[in-house]
Amino acid sequence: MIAVEPNRSALLVMDLQSDIVGVLGEKAALVLERTAGVVAAARKAHLPVIYVVVGFRPGYPELSPRNATFAAVSKSGRFVVATPGSDIAPAVRPEEGDVVVVKHRVSAFAGTDLEMILRTNGAETLILLGIATSGVILSTVRHGADADYRLIVVEDCCADRDQEVHRVLIDKVLPRQANVLPASEVTEAIQKG
Repeated sequence: MIAVEPNRSALLVMDLQSDIVGVLGEKAALVLERTAGVVAAARKAHLPVIYVVVGFRPGYPELSPRNATFAAVSKSGRFVVATPGSDIAPAVRPEEGDVVVVKHRVSAFAGTDLEMILRTNGAETLILLGIATSGVILSTVRHGADADYRLIVVEDCCADRDQEVHRVLIDKVLPRQANVLPASEVTEAIQKG
């Protein structure tokens, strides 16, 4: 059993926006249900709950046409802050006191104030969950490990369109830099805090 110290930990709920969750189809319901349980446990234990969402200003001034990942987004009209689909899925919406960080790239750290919020709250352990495993989870784990955070990935609160990619990341890649655990174990560790 892994230990989670509430005053030195934070929960990062990443990219669980309606447009992103919708890509998963039926798989999304289980991810959201388990995520809601982890979020509830974190709030009860007074862990900071930080939502990370992808968002852009109208006209996408944050996006370069050279960025292959986001070039299509700027043509789609999606993820403009405060538009339908850019909102967080209803099952896991933020509550009073939660923090929302808007990112413009794949990693939760790239170009955001996340690092400052984590340091201000004394966070040394980050509990990560969200969609997609090959996107925000992988990129944030890589950066978080380089920044010397202790990392916990909630394996069954993460998903990817490609199940095989998800499996390889969860089983082989992410465990090199993070503890990869099911929601039940993470929730228990938070409750024991």
